[in-house]
Amino acid sequence: MSLRWLLSRTLAILLPLTVTATVYLYIYPIFNGCAFPLPRAHASNSDKKTSISRFQQNAIFNTFLQHLGISSSTPDPTTEPAIFRLLVLADPQLEGDTSLPFPEYELYPRIQFHWRAIQDSIGNASASTTPKTPLAKAVLHENVISNITASLRELAKEDIPRAINSALKRLDLFGNDFYLAHIYRTLFWWTRPTHTTVLGDLVGSQWISSEEFARRGYRYWNRVFRGGERVDDALTRTGAVGASKHDKAKPPVELLGVNGDPAWARRIINIAGNHDIGYAGDIDEKRMERFERVFGRANWDVRFEHPPVDLSGSSSSSSSSSSSSSSSSSSSSSASESVVTPTLHLINLNSLMFDTPALSSVVQDQTYTYLNELIAHRLAPVEDRSTFTLLLTHLPLHKQDGICTDGPYFSFHNADDDDGPDGIPRWRESGLKEQNHISDTLSAGGILQGIFGMSGDERAPIGGHGRNGLILTGHDHPGCDAVHYVNRTSKENQERTEEDQSAQSWKWAAKRFEEDSQMNDPSIREVTLRSMMGEFDGNAGLLSAWYDQAVGQWNYEITMCPAGVQHIWWAIHVLGLVTLGVALVWFMLGLVASGDAGATTAARVRYDKKDEKLRLRESSRVQLEGSKTGGQKK
Repeated sequence: MSLRWLLSRTLAILLPLTVTATVYLYIYPIFNGCAFPLPRAHASNSDKKTSISRFQQNAIFNTFLQHLGISSSTPDPTTEPAIFRLLVLADPQLEGDTSLPFPEYELYPRIQFHWRAIQDSIGNASASTTPKTPLAKAVLHENVISNITASLRELAKEDIPRAINSALKRLDLFGNDFYLAHIYRTLFWWTRPTHTTVLGDLVGSQWISSEEFARRGYRYWNRVFRGGERVDDALTRTGAVGASKHDKAKPPVELLGVNGDPAWARRIINIAGNHDIGYAGDIDEKRMERFERVFGRANWDVRFEHPPVDLSGSSSSSSSSSSSSSSSSSSSSSASESVVTPTLHLINLNSLMFDTPALSSVVQDQTYTYLNELIAHRLAPVEDRSTFTLLLTHLPLHKQDGICTDGPYFSFHNADDDDGPDGIPRWRESGLKEQNHISDTLSAGGILQGIFGMSGDERAPIGGHGRNGLILTGHDHPGCDAVHYVNRTSKENQERTEEDQSAQSWKWAAKRFEEDSQMNDPSIREVTLRSMMGEFDGNAGLLSAWYDQAVGQWNYEITMCPAGVQHIWWAIHVLGLVTLGVALVWFMLGLVASGDAGATTAARVRYDKKDEKLRLRESSRVQLEGSKTGGQKK
């Protein structure tokens, strides 16, 4: 049994396994059934649909048709991709040098350290006697031998294991970047989002130096989200300090659909997380500046306009500028009062500066100012059902314990920092150190009531139901799906009202979201996205939002797409390398074997030629002798 035969049998097993695993890895969204949900129409017209259109309503098959450039032959919105498709990622937490040993504890510096210690002990042993002990004898001195033994022991037990762990960690960091990049690249290619967001914790620690922050920022843009772009400051001007009154009153307006800016597909909407800038008790101006310089502003909002829609039954043209201008010019006439321009209002909010005590009153005042101006000037009226409000923020809203993995939690610094750079404290005593949720007061007043206009007062506009929308958050790595609502029926509320007629007869509450559950009370859904880290299956969210002409308001659907733990990514790539190595060895052995066979054949040919020459020579000699014998007889 030859080695090449054994390798060929091994390759026969490895090759199909490797090809199958690699194909799965690089098109895993297809195998996992991942695609942006298609719009769902409220109007019941299922009886009119053909079998082809029913097939096109399958999200996976529809995405495949998009890649082929095949569109629906009928103007059915349920067979067309949603006009707003947001790829949602959370908490990549890029690690770096803080997870590695200090430079002086690397293997080579440690070897140098031990060698210097041995040299010093030899020198001391040589100089401790008169006359000086020769070098050969000094090496055998008791203290020198003890020092050598201690150094070897420390190398074996501490330095070499630390070096191995350090090398493995460096490899892990390198591979983790490409694992995260694989998630983004594969989903971006297959699902074809119109927009992308990362819900905070872009890097792994707020305490890293500015140099290390810059290195991780480089890896973020050039390795993990390669091809992605920072949202330009001109588009986020509502969050600029000292923004003009015009910017405060009206956010930038971007278009959706065929007339929209295709650059939005590559722009990454980055949300500030606690590992990026810290919690309120340790956020300062320098941390905010470096985050916004590398990743974009932490507070801003923008409006995305849907092509004009005729609610009387026919959608106005959205594919040409001439028809759009025609709709705009006729909107002032009574004949076109049914034409609306739906809007999706996207808000990026730094909720980490909501609660107190904060280290920097300047940064917190800027956040409060932004929130107040947003509520006062830029939100659509709660009665406007043609607007959809999408809030992106890092910290989840307050919820009672037991609804999500993380319950309400706050902790505070016990004393001032006495080890800050240049003697400047990084936090102050009693400053906010850590939190799981936004406080209940600011969750209700700042977001549920402030941004979404919800209320338990039935006399409020549209019964207190507030603005139509959705909240997307990060921070809680296992993820959560909850509903915040007005509870008007609790026993506690009834008892309070009976005791005090002026008391509020309702309270804010939250519960797990249930797909089929219908709520009549004011409510808003909050999806806390599961982390994209390998430990949490490399998760991603796919959010589709569309304007439902049948009911005259926006609708949405969100689904999750896990890539699997990072060990799968590692295993498949290691398997590929092993298969490649086996194939190369098999090929090289084949070349060697063919070379040996060729040499043997050439030698045999040379031998045959030489043998043939000998036979010819012998034959000639025999003929010559025969001719001589015949002549003598004559």
